[in-house]
This record gives sequence, structure tokens and C-alpha cells, in this order.
Amino acid sequence: MTRPTLDNVPTAAPAAPGRVDSPLFGELLLKLGIVTPNQIEEALALQSLNGQRLGEALISLGYVTREQIQSALGEALGLNAPPPGALPIQPPLGEVLVGLKYLTVTQLDEALAHQRRSGRKLGEILVEQGYCSYKQLYEGLALQGRAGRPEPEPRTQPLEGHHRVMVVDDSPLACAFVQDGLVSLGYEVVCFQDPYEALEQVNKVLPAIVLSDLDMPGLDGVELCRRLKEGPTRAMPVIILTANDNEAERVGGLRAGADDYVNKSASMDELAARIESVMRRTGETERMRKLFARYTSDAVVEEILKSPDSVVLTGEKREVTTLFADIRNFTGLADSLPPEQTVGVLNQVLGGLSDAVLTCGGTLDKFLGDGLMAVFGAPVFRSDDALRALQSAKMMMVFMGELRQKAEAEWATTRQGRPLTLELGIGINTGVAVAGNIGGAVRAEYTCIGDAVNVAARLCALAGPGEILVGERTVAVLPGHEAGFEELPPVRLKGKPHPVPLFRALW
Repeated sequence: MTRPTLDNVPTAAPAAPGRVDSPLFGELLLKLGIVTPNQIEEALALQSLNGQRLGEALISLGYVTREQIQSALGEALGLNAPPPGALPIQPPLGEVLVGLKYLTVTQLDEALAHQRRSGRKLGEILVEQGYCSYKQLYEGLALQGRAGRPEPEPRTQPLEGHHRVMVVDDSPLACAFVQDGLVSLGYEVVCFQDPYEALEQVNKVLPAIVLSDLDMPGLDGVELCRRLKEGPTRAMPVIILTANDNEAERVGGLRAGADDYVNKSASMDELAARIESVMRRTGETERMRKLFARYTSDAVVEEILKSPDSVVLTGEKREVTTLFADIRNFTGLADSLPPEQTVGVLNQVLGGLSDAVLTCGGTLDKFLGDGLMAVFGAPVFRSDDALRALQSAKMMMVFMGELRQKAEAEWATTRQGRPLTLELGIGINTGVAVAGNIGGAVRAEYTCIGDAVNVAARLCALAGPGEILVGERTVAVLPGHEAGFEELPPVRLKGKPHPVPLFRALW
């Protein structure tokens, strides 16, 4: 007797749709992935012997369950199709777990084959085989009803009192899981499946924090974090999410600048707690960044944030180099210019002088009318602070020369025939001073006070147009630069019992 197969069973006059003895029903079971061709062949052979329907034969052979047969019948009759406007059909649990990266495709295929043989529930098999945990299984079950749900349109501004979170994960199921969980806790969430698109849109979305999957094709979470931390968004906190707990990957993410590293199996409450913890730390760091950015260069700010133990905020004695710069003849210029032009010229000059201070890594202490005070050595101390101050002074002089050439014609039209040229006098001195926040509860400023600071101010007052006067200690801490100074006769300064050695910088 010829053994019947799908190829030699007549199909010219098939049974009515839905009958379980129809060969077409076997094809449907194959299409749905419930059985294999060999299992269908064995069931057809059994059917030819005892006259059972195909479905009953498959059940008696242990290849399918009655529930699977009923589901297949519903598929054949179109009973499982969603009504118009309804949400998409829930994806199979295995697909959800693969989408969450708790399971590989190979592991799913093995578990499904085991299920067809035993008829047991897929979840039980996955846990028994060690492919996923019960916690991951429950997360997958919770996600089944969320697939296909449309994402809300991102707002132009975050909700008041809530953080905006950007989630980057190539799995839409994982995005939906995190989004639903965080939204239920009061967060505003914007999701991206493409990490490159997330990089392009980050400045438009303006999230308070980024949650990134670790394993993504093309651009993984570590590289995404590195690019965020190297650009204008370097202050934006990043948490890396992963289904793995590999120490090397965790260390790599942290070295790339990640602020935290959270396993995907963590509860939503734990994830929210990690977000809040990172936001608190980042908020304090950003507060310090904004505070010091008003006084000093970005490079110094970064050094302060990296090495907070070297920062002086509350008051400490340390050796600093102080620079005072004062514009000569500015009063005469102000008398001959309209008020708005006077302010414009002053801002232009002080802006150039400030740039010289910040470029050389100094701290802009304060503006003094038509001059300024700068400190090198506080809040961050460097071994070459005196040299930085001297280089800053020379940059100021070069700037003033270029500014005179550029604006001479403009100012000449307003001098009413009087010769007037802006010049600069600078005083530099090194010595021990007290650095810290000085003032009261309402208003305070970070500054340095002490005799060494007073000497620098008096040297600035003595300096002629285009002259840089330097104290003895500054020259002493610059070995090898003696040829760059001209020794002048000692001078008497207010408050000093003896004449003070004096030097002029040759620039």
C-alpha cells in the first residue's frame, strides 16, 4: 500500500473549509508552524488505517493539542481576524521574548519543537531549558498586548514636573515595554528604534536622560553613549540597558561615559529609581558647571568636575598669580562718544581681554569698570600658573594693538580733533592669598584676597600704556625665562615698609 503524503493525496474535490479531515487543513497547520511535514505524513498514514480525521490523528500521535486544533480552525474560518479598527493581533510569546532579546531564534525553534512533541506550554519549556527566567517570561506576557500601539507624538516641551526620557532600542517590543512602564510612573517618553536617528534628533527632542539598549546593529549602546558624551550633549546622562550581565560589557559602557548600567530584568520601579539617582547627580554636576562657567574656561570647569578634591570653594590659603588689567585713556574716549557707542567699545575691549584669560586657563575674578582682575591658581592649581598669567597678558597686548588698527578710523571721527588712543596697563604678582567665596547669604563672589593681590593691583596702577609690570616672586617661579624681563629700580608701594623689586615683561 502506498503511503499517503501531501504530494499524492487528491485535492481536486476538497472537503468543506474547516473540516479537520481536509488536506488543506494540514497545509494550514504547516503554514502556522504547528506541525512538521513528517508529522503530517504520519497522521495521514494513521488516518488511512483507522479512518480518523487528520486533526484527531495528530492529537492521538501527541503532535498537537486540542486547543491548537481549535485555534487553527478559527484561522481557517477567519474567526481570529480582528474587527476593522481593532489593534493588531497579539504576537506569539516567543516572538515577544526574541524581540526583548531574552531569547535567540535558535532557542525558540528548539522550544517550539519540544512543545510540538510534548504539548506543554511554551513558557514552561523555556524556563525548564534555562532559556529565560520567570521574571523575563512575565515581562513578555505583559508586552503581548502592547505591540502595535501607536507612540504618542513628542511634545515640544516636557510636561511640567516630569522628566523627558529618550529610549533607544532596535526592538519595538522593548521600546513599548519601557515606554508603558515609565509613562505609568509619570515620565514623558520618546522612542527611537534607529540609533542614528536618535543622534540626529537628540537636540530637537531635548531629553533629560537617554536610555539605550546595549546590543544594536550598526551602532551599539556603547558607541552611541560615546558620541553623545563627546559632542554638545556631553552633559546629558545616559543609562545603558542590556539583557546580559557581562562584566566586560558593563565596564566598556561605563568607560564610554555611561552614568549607569541596568539589566533589562530589573523592575520598572528599580529603573525609575536609577533614573532619579542619575538625574540628581547630573543636576548637581550641571549646577557646578554653570557656576564656574561664569568665571573660567570650559577646560578648567571640566578639570574641576573631574577632580573636585583640588577645588577651593570655602576658603583656603594657596599660592596664586593675580593679574590686573586697566584700559588707559578710556575716560577721554567716553567723553567724546555717545553713551551707547561707549558701552559697545568697552564690551568689545573687555570681551577680548576675558578671552585671553580663559584661553590660558585662568579664572575671571571680576570686572573693574574699565579693567578686570584675573586669578591663575584658584580654584584649580597648576604648576605653570605664573607662565599662564604672563602669556595671557601678552595676548591682551596683541589684542589691543589689533583693535586699535581696526577701529582707529571709526574713533577718529568722534574725537573732535583730539588725539586719543586706547592703551592697556597690566600688573602681575605671585604670592599667598586666601581663595574662596566672599560675601553674605544674599550675594557672594568667588575671589582671592591678600597682600599679594594688593601688590598686583598697585603694579597695574604704576604700569604705563602698553606696559606689563611683574613682581619678584613671579619672575622667581619662571626659571629659564629671565631673559624675558627687564629689571627696574625698586618702587615704594602703599602699605609696604620697604621698596619692592620690580620687573617689566618684554613682549
